[in-house]
Amino acid sequence: MFKRSIFFVVILAVALSACSTGAVSSPEKAEPAPAQIKLPMGYIPNVQYAPFYVAVDKDYFAEEGIQVEFDYSFETDGVALVGANKLPFSLVSGEQVLLARAQGLPVVYVLGWYQKYPISIVSHAEENILTPADLAGKKIGLPGLFGANYVGLRALLYAAGLKEADLTLESIGFNQVEALAARQQQAVVGYTANEPIVLRAQGYNISEIRVSDYVQLASNGILTNETVLKENPDLVRAFNRAFLRGLKDTIENPDAAYEICKKFVENLAQADESVQKQVLAASIAMWVTPKLGYSDPAAWENMQTLLLEMGMYPNPVDVSKAFSNDYLP
Repeated sequence: MFKRSIFFVVILAVALSACSTGAVSSPEKAEPAPAQIKLPMGYIPNVQYAPFYVAVDKDYFAEEGIQVEFDYSFETDGVALVGANKLPFSLVSGEQVLLARAQGLPVVYVLGWYQKYPISIVSHAEENILTPADLAGKKIGLPGLFGANYVGLRALLYAAGLKEADLTLESIGFNQVEALAARQQQAVVGYTANEPIVLRAQGYNISEIRVSDYVQLASNGILTNETVLKENPDLVRAFNRAFLRGLKDTIENPDAAYEICKKFVENLAQADESVQKQVLAASIAMWVTPKLGYSDPAAWENMQTLLLEMGMYPNPVDVSKAFSNDYLP
């Protein structure tokens, strides 16, 4: 179902009318069809995708000759499809890019959306888990030994000089809030803009350790592949340009962006507005940087060091080929 043709935008000259009396005007050529882009999002509709919703709602993509269809499937599906050149773009977390490159997939990260790695470890305050070193001997719940949650946890263990054997890890699925509330775990790993906010809203006194306070890692952004970059770099620039306009608007006017989100996120109008706006605010804090969209080479080097330490792949990849800042406006 992902095999959709992509029509690239070509600017057509409009024929000028003849100047002489009685001359017949040349027919105006039709505008080209917009590029149809199915975009894997990696998660359910959520206010955290506000920049994309704003860019669609304000026709920023349309002005670039792009029509976006949001696909809320798993992140790894998007990486595989982009790597196979079945789709031109996907949203992705930084570790997935290097893991894919290590497997020979020619994917390239072309826009850094999140500037801070969005993972936190959350615990009840009385557990006194305040630093990564305090995780030693504790029982920690996380969705599983995969994805950004696992990478973020390992980054904190690495920062503290700890190994997995120094604590107990349990795969609990995406039930971190329920597990911690029921005290089934001493701490859980979750997204900075999700579990900590929800737990506080439910009245729990919690402590939070943010990965971004201890290490800078390549985080969420936009993925494409080497074929698209070679054959249609202007499409990549256009896509990035439209998204960054939506990102800028969201940062500058989050209340207006929140209202736009109601058109894309089912039942958002009935949700707890205070909590959802906290989610958006926490997300914005991880996007802000002097140059929106920029990827820091040091963050990629740090990510590779961590993945090699985790044994996620045996030999270093050429990090310089994994990301590019050349397609920003």
